[in-house]
Amino acid sequence: MRLDKFLKLSRLVKRRPVAKELADAGRVKINDQVAKAASEVKVGDILELGFGNREVRVRVVELREHVRKEAANNLYELI
Repeated sequence: MRLDKFLKLSRLVKRRPVAKELADAGRVKINDQVAKAASEVKVGDILELGFGNREVRVRVVELREHVRKEAANNLYELI
């Protein structure tokens, strides 16, 4: 699954264009490597997101094409 799509579906970022901008600015890492919006995300990957002065680290637990709002936080776990 594409990185920008995963960020949107997991509700870590509200909109996909914002997720794309975040990744293209170099503020998202997958397994300690800077990632672009089209990078592939797999189960078990560690994502690091830089939001201004705050950093969020999550592990990808599950990938789904369609997710309801209530189940969105089941796609990842905070580290």
